[in-house]
Amino acid sequence: MLTPVVDDDGAPFWEYAARGELRVQACAADGCGALRFPPRPCCPHCGSFATDWRRMSGKGRIWSYVVPHPPLLPAYAALTPYHPVVVELTEAPHIRLVGNLVARAGASLDSVAAGRPRVGARVQVVFADQGGVVVPRWVLERP
Repeated sequence: MLTPVVDDDGAPFWEYAARGELRVQACAADGCGALRFPPRPCCPHCGSFATDWRRMSGKGRIWSYVVPHPPLLPAYAALTPYHPVVVELTEAPHIRLVGNLVARAGASLDSVAAGRPRVGARVQVVFADQGGVVVPRWVLERP
């Protein structure tokens, strides 16, 4: 399985995820406070390098999803059907995170039945270790 590349700008995101917290980068300049993702060194709105990390509720909705079809890399083919989703965060709709939809925390990637994901479905973040990096995954609020 592929694991995320942790760079200097994004390292806090992964450190918070390892603690079970979903946080996004925010501008810490007076009067700005713009949320941004993916993490980057300066604010695209005001140009400040002042940074903070704001805790999110972990709630969102499925903005998009894909149903992978073979041929796939062998490690992924064994997990079909699985559901990569793009989730729009409730408190920051302009921020969208990619992850996999699973039936519950700790469930395998193939734990959600084919055809179950729907655009607009409400989801909640859960976290899972993937090759030594804790990643966000998503569960439906109404299974």
